Amino acid sequence: MQGLGLQSIKKNPALIPLYVCVGAGALGAVYYMFRLATRNPDVTWNRSSNPEPWQEYKNKQYKFYSPIRDYSKTKSPAPDYEN
Repeated sequence: MQGLGLQSIKKNPALIPLYVCVGAGALGAVYYMFRLATRNPDVTWNRSSNPEPWQEYKNKQYKFYSPIRDYSKTKSPAPDYEN
């Protein structure tokens, strides 16, 4: 296919920013999916050793961005089912 080989990139260097932007977007999407799979309290990989994974994030930040820095002083949004 024209435009995908090294020879056509040498012929038309204006395609380089396009490849860089698409590559950066793909890497960002892969990183965010990996982060969701490993850091989200809704996802559990080993249910036998941790039957209530949401309690692990009771005083931790798991949002991508939050202006709150210290979560130990705030009330957790996680429900307490042990009462």
